[in-house]
Amino acid sequence: MHFSPLEWTSVAFSLGSGFVYTALFFILIKRRFRSEFPVFIAYAALNGISNFFLTALCLWASNSSAYFYSWWGANTLLMLLEFGIMYEVFRSVLKPYTGLIDLGKMMFRWAAVFLLLVAGLSALATAGSGTTKCVAAITLIMRNLRLMQCGLLLLFFLFEKRLALSWRNHSLSLAMGLGVSAALSLSLTFIRLHLTAWSALDVVDTSSSFGIVVYWTYCFVRTQAAGQTVLDSPSKLIFQRWNEALQSTPMTEDKNPALATVDSFLPGIEKTVDRVLARKIAH
Repeated sequence: MHFSPLEWTSVAFSLGSGFVYTALFFILIKRRFRSEFPVFIAYAALNGISNFFLTALCLWASNSSAYFYSWWGANTLLMLLEFGIMYEVFRSVLKPYTGLIDLGKMMFRWAAVFLLLVAGLSALATAGSGTTKCVAAITLIMRNLRLMQCGLLLLFFLFEKRLALSWRNHSLSLAMGLGVSAALSLSLTFIRLHLTAWSALDVVDTSSSFGIVVYWTYCFVRTQAAGQTVLDSPSKLIFQRWNEALQSTPMTEDKNPALATVDSFLPGIEKTVDRVLARKIAH
C-alpha cells in the first residue's frame, strides 16, 4: 500500500503514542497509582493496545470496514474511560470532603444519563442504516464530552489560586491533557468541515496526541507538588461548610446516594442552602 510522506508521519506518531502509552502504563503500576487512578491506568493500557492494533490494520488490512468498526469500537471505549477519568480528577481534588464527592458522583451519573438520552434521540432522528445511527449517537456524545473536558480545564484555570492547587499536581495534569486534547479535537473537527482537502490535519491530530501522552508521562515521573488537596486552600472553610451541610442531607445519609428519591433530595437541597446562608451571615 502506497502512503504519502504526511501519512507515514501520521503512522509514526501513532506508533510512538502506542509505545509511550505502554511505558506510562508500567510507570503507573510501578508507582502504585492503582488505587488513585484505576480508570486512567485502564485508559493508558487500552490506548497503547489500540494504537498498535489500528496502525497494523491501517498498514496491512485489505478490508477497510475492519478498520472502520475497530476505530469506532476503540474510541467508544476510550470515550467512556475519559468520562471516568474526569470523575477521578474531581474526586482526587476534593478527596477530604466526602459530602462534596457524593454530590459530584450523583451529578456525574445524571450527566451520563443525560448524554445517553440525547444520543438515543439523535440516533432516532438520524436517517440511514443502524451503523449510521450508532455513529451519529457516538459522535454527539464525543462532542459533548469534549465540551465537558474543556469546561473542566477552564474551571481549574479560573479557580487554581482559590483551590491552592499546583499544575504539578497529578490531577491537574490529567485535566490539562484532557482539556487540551478536547480543544484540539473540536478545532480539528471544525476545520475538517471547511478544509476537507487539507491532508496535514491527520498529522496534527496524531502529533498532538503523542505530545499529550509524553506530557502525562513526564508529569507522573516527576515529583508531585506538596499541596495535593483543597485542605491547603485559602477557601477551605467554605468547602468545609458545604461538606458539613451536604453530610446532613438525606443524599449523603443514604448509603446509596444514587437511589435517593427526588422528593427527599429537593427539600434537602433547600435546607442545605438555608444552612449555608445562615452560617455565612453569622460569620
